[in-house]
Amino acid sequence: MKKSLLLLFVSVLLALFMVACGGSEDTSSEPEENTEETAQQESNDEQGEEAADELTEITIDHELGQTVIEETPETVVVFDLGVLDTLDALGVEVAGVPVDSVPDYLSQYAEEGYENVGSLFEPDFEKIFDMQPDLIIISGRAAEAYEELEDIAPTLFMSTDPDNYLESLASNVTLLGDIFGKEELAAEKIADVETSVVDLVEKTSNVNGLIVLANDGSLSAFGPGSRFGFLHGEFGIEPTDENIEVSNHGQSISFEYIVETDPEYLFVVDRGAIVSGESSAQQIVENDVTENTTAYQEDKIIYLDPVFWYITTGGITATEGMIAEVDAAIQ
Repeated sequence: MKKSLLLLFVSVLLALFMVACGGSEDTSSEPEENTEETAQQESNDEQGEEAADELTEITIDHELGQTVIEETPETVVVFDLGVLDTLDALGVEVAGVPVDSVPDYLSQYAEEGYENVGSLFEPDFEKIFDMQPDLIIISGRAAEAYEELEDIAPTLFMSTDPDNYLESLASNVTLLGDIFGKEELAAEKIADVETSVVDLVEKTSNVNGLIVLANDGSLSAFGPGSRFGFLHGEFGIEPTDENIEVSNHGQSISFEYIVETDPEYLFVVDRGAIVSGESSAQQIVENDVTENTTAYQEDKIIYLDPVFWYITTGGITATEGMIAEVDAAIQ
């Protein structure tokens, strides 16, 4: 009997000991497995972050050639002021600009800290070479310097299409967003412009007008398809003359022509204010002949911001400004 009780007692102790040992093993192994899983997950997360930060090479075909950008440019030289306008709106830093040509609303680029890389037409090649830029952006005014600039650094030619102004604007802004990692902000800026244009066109559907460039006592008219043709094609102002010669400098016109076409709105871009710094458009346009027009008599001669319309055209801020000017005129 005693032996049986003793055997039973030993068996119970043995069973308890085995259970205790088994529980200890299970408890100690779980954290070890979890630690391994956590470490693996952290490793995967790090790899994912690295993959997200990896830069994808961009190859861009443009009017003057092909530009390959292998990584996000850090030292950037810009000769097109519309592009400078957009880069400023996107918060992208640039290193060099034609300092003497920057307009007042971009005057920070004329301050110390930015390299003066020449004029809009004549780059300072030596200065640019010393800067060793990662990217140079030009437009039509510096087109002749493309090959020499391309020998220094990847050089991208950008322009806007007057026949498809908003589409080419959106394409350029999207491209700059892709190059500099500002995709979301670029999309927001484009959406804002598109919304503003939709609102504007609702007001301009039954409005006609003529846009002219005033320069040293002479006038040139611009119609659909011209450098200011988007006033008609996309901003919705009906042209008073569908047959204006398409030319970079416009069709030379007389004051009598304005009387004959009799626009409801006469939009004026003062080139003299840009070239000489002195505005003379009003003295040119408003005279004994034009006072017989509807635009004169109804106070609908609109003097547009020449910087937006002539210098920084193609920039996000400039485009927003142009839309706002036309919208305010039609109110």
